[in-house]
Parts: sequence; C-alpha cells; structure tokens
Amino acid sequence: MHRLRNPRQGYDWGSASDIPRFTGQSPDGRPVAEEWMGTHPLGESVVVGRDGDETPLSELTGSLPFMMKLLAAGRPLSVQVHPSSEIAEAGYAADEAAGIPLDDPRRTYKDPHHKPEMVYALTTFDTLVGFRPTAEILRVLHGLDLPLTRRLADDLSADPGFAGIVRLVEDVLTEGVPVEEIHALVARCARLVDENIDIKRAYTTVVDIADHHPDDVGLVVSLLLNRLTLQPGEAAFLADGIIHAHLRGLCVEVMASSDNVLRGGLTTKFVNPPELVRCLDAGMSRLARVTPTLLGLSTEVFAPDVDEFALAVAQCSTGETSGTELPGSGHRILVCTGGEITLRNDAGEDVVLKRGQSVYAGPDDGALRLHGLGEVAQAFLPVGAEQGRLVDLV
Repeated sequence: MHRLRNPRQGYDWGSASDIPRFTGQSPDGRPVAEEWMGTHPLGESVVVGRDGDETPLSELTGSLPFMMKLLAAGRPLSVQVHPSSEIAEAGYAADEAAGIPLDDPRRTYKDPHHKPEMVYALTTFDTLVGFRPTAEILRVLHGLDLPLTRRLADDLSADPGFAGIVRLVEDVLTEGVPVEEIHALVARCARLVDENIDIKRAYTTVVDIADHHPDDVGLVVSLLLNRLTLQPGEAAFLADGIIHAHLRGLCVEVMASSDNVLRGGLTTKFVNPPELVRCLDAGMSRLARVTPTLLGLSTEVFAPDVDEFALAVAQCSTGETSGTELPGSGHRILVCTGGEITLRNDAGEDVVLKRGQSVYAGPDDGALRLHGLGEVAQAFLPVGAEQGRLVDLV
C-alpha cells in the first residue's frame, strides 16, 4: 500500500473551500475544482515513500484504466458530453496529426479514450443529466410563452422525439440566440418562480445558472435537461454520449482515465457545439441512477455496466471486530471520506487514513480490511463484482 499526493485543478467553477476543508487545509481564496487520483498524464498522482521520496504512480502500476476525483462545484460546470471510444480514438488521432499541442486550450481530444463516469455525492449534489421527455419539454416551453420558447416548441412539435431534441440543441448552439431573448427568458423564469410556478425545477434552474452566466445560450439548453439532486451517499452514472452539467456540491467521481470533454456553453473554456452534437447518443438520452448492492453489513458496491471501474463505499465501525472487508484484489485507489480508519492488507501491514487522505493498493496487497470508525471510497476494477441495478428516472 502506498500513500498518494494528488494534483489539483483550479478551474474557475471550483469551490474555494470544499476540497481544502475536506482534506484538512485552510482555504486560500482560490478555487479548487478537482483533485485527481490516478495516472492520467495531465494530472498524475505520486507515491510518497516513508523517507519522503516521491515516485510517479505509473512507475508502479503502468497506466491505470480508471481515475478517481474529488470534485467541488461552487458554480455550474459547462454543458458537456463525453465521446464514445470510436469518436475519441479518431478525434485524438486527428488532433495529433494537426499538431495541436496537448495543453492548447482549443484542443478537443486530450487522449484516445472514452469517459464514462459516476458521481457519488458527499454533500447534496445538484446536476443536470439527460434530456427531458418531449412532452415535458413542451410543457416547460409553453409555460414561458415567449417568442423564443414558442419557436422552440413549434420546432419540437413538428419533429418530436430524441432526434428532434438533438436538432433543437444543434440549432440553439450553432446558430445562437440573441442576448436580449436570453435576458427575457431569465426575467420570465424569475417572475414565475416568484409566483411559485415551476415545472420540474426547469425555471428555478435558469434563475440559478443566470447568477453566473446571465448571457449564455446554455440557459436555453438547460430547459431541456432533467434536474437531479443527489443526497449524500447516492450515485448517478453518466455514460458516453449523455449530456450533463453539474451545478453545485462536493462528490467523489470515478471514471475511465480520460479528460475528453465536448462543451457547448456555460463556460469560459473552448466550446465545440458541432462535436458535442455529434457525440450525443440516442441510447443514452435517459438518466440512470446506480442502486448499490450490499457486501456484508457495511459495504455498498456501485457497479455500472462498464469494464474500467466500480466503486465500493465502506462505513466501518468498532463493532466489527474482524474488520470490514473490501471487494477486489487488483489495482485500487482509496480515499477516506470520513472519520479515521486503519487499512490492513493480507500481509498484516497497516496504513492509517484520515478524511481526505488517499492510498494506492495493488495486486500484491491482496484483500483489504478496514478497522476503526469512518468511511472509505474505493475505486477498483470490477472483475467478479456484482453489478448495481440501473434505474431509469425518466
């Protein structure tokens, strides 16, 4: 088992306080959006030896297929989609052939991998995920009764279903919307919310986002998306091709080891609406929660139908005298999400973890057990893991 020191990303949407406080540090006023745990070349963890020497994690593990993150959204993230493996491979090859540097802000594909991901809420976590059904979108649009929303409703009524929704998104993102119509939309939503009129929190979402992006066309797109609130301990899976935009909260993310993001709005970063639209997947237009399976008395396993990762969350207590066993025996990354625990491997070696501290465990460590009073989240390869049940919410 090896302690990790992990890089952080200071994106402008990050919270200035959530991750520092979670890891026992004092905020310095700058946003901390993500802490990466894994071997991705844009943000690789290092192993910290007992003598303080540091070694890149990949020197011990090679390239891991999964990455774990702490994510803290202080304000809305971009409207975005992650590509399929086929699109990512072709896009990465094209960017490489064009000679676009990996750190160029206008580079679209950072690696040749898809990026399915799962969020596990540590606080109340608000997000937009997947398209609303056509009938619900039409109710949302008709309730606003503006020239903009009447045009959108007419277009969708003439071409309903997933293909029609995608065309609506394409038109809005590529042709744009006059800023005065966006302002009128925000004002109408605010008035309706003040009158306690809303449809599945669509108007509240526009008002919330407008505090940060008052002129952005992403406000229009947000009307089309499901709003989901996860309570601490709940998880949602975002497959390739599903449109989403996290709004606020602190979570653990587990994903395939990729940084490929196609953005369409609500961001200061490079947007690529045509590529975002191309990545939308009809099979992934609906939202799925992940219902965990229970391992023993204390461990929940969240295992969506992907090969690269699963997540186990164990809440151990002193009442379990033999310790709490975790699933998996291969490559694993663990982060303590509450309390203080002792992690013990098959050789009887111990590592003590406090909240926010993380370790890598490999095949040589064998089965892991937890002792103490606290919670640990573990990303691992789901070989032999029982699959969680996906529940469609639309």
